[in-house]
Order: sequence, then C-alpha cells, then structure tokens
Amino acid sequence: MSIERVRSYFKTLGIEERILEFDVSSATVELAAKALNTEGKRIAKTLSFLVKEKPVLVVTAGDAKIDNKKYKTFFGAKAKMLTPDRVTELIGHAVGGVCPFAVNDGVDVFLDESLKRFETVFPACGSSNSAIELTIPELEKYSGFKEWVDVCKLPEE
Repeated sequence: MSIERVRSYFKTLGIEERILEFDVSSATVELAAKALNTEGKRIAKTLSFLVKEKPVLVVTAGDAKIDNKKYKTFFGAKAKMLTPDRVTELIGHAVGGVCPFAVNDGVDVFLDESLKRFETVFPACGSSNSAIELTIPELEKYSGFKEWVDVCKLPEE
C-alpha cells in the first residue's frame, strides 16, 4: 500500500507519528478539509502531469487552479494530466492519495507559489484517508522538490 511506503519514508525522518488517518475519505480537497476541520485552501493538493513523456507533480493550494498559460510558459508544454491508471504506474500513489513523498524514481516535484500564503498545509500521505500537517519549510525538505513555480491562479484572480 502506498501509505505504508510514505510511513516508511517518514519513519526514516522520525515523523511517522505525525501522519493523520481518518475513518472517512480525504480524497478530494473538500473531503480532506472536512476530515481535518480546516479551510479547503490549506489542503496541499498534488496534481500529476506528463511533460515531454516525463511524470511531474505540482503541489498547489486547495483553492488554486492550473493556469494553462503560466503552465505552458514554465514547462514548455500544454498541461496534460495523467489518467488514473498512469498516475499509479508512474507516480507510485493512486488518485486520491497522491502526495510528493516516497514517489517513484524520476518524478520531479514542483511546489506552486499558491502555498506560500500559509504557515502550514495538509498534503495527503499516499492514501485516500490520510494527511500530514507540515510547515512550508518542512514541505520543501520532505518533498525533495525541484523548484518553486507559479503556474496557478487563485479564485480572486
């Protein structure tokens, strides 16, 4: 199971006890916010894309949407999300539990600027009923991100 992979990874860092597991689904921003009793925008959603045949993850704030123009400017390609089957195969986590931790080799992780509005955010932990609360510096450290990007728009934009 994917959550076990994340748990093992976090165990090497001494933070596995911080993983939160729920009796309800946290597979969407709305469900995760309800399970955590927090605002949806603080859910760090992890989106899976294919850029020139290479899988990449973009972690964004829960209220952010991919801005196609910004995405294409940065990545040099149109935003093409992976199908659910390909997500599991290429990323190593299933849709609903995709996170930037313990992913398959060769997957680059990018953090979107939309996350910087918050002291802490809640990414999933490899299953559709898990999360962890992390500060932005912790998210940077534990995700092994490649770089910060600005490829989203927020509701007020």
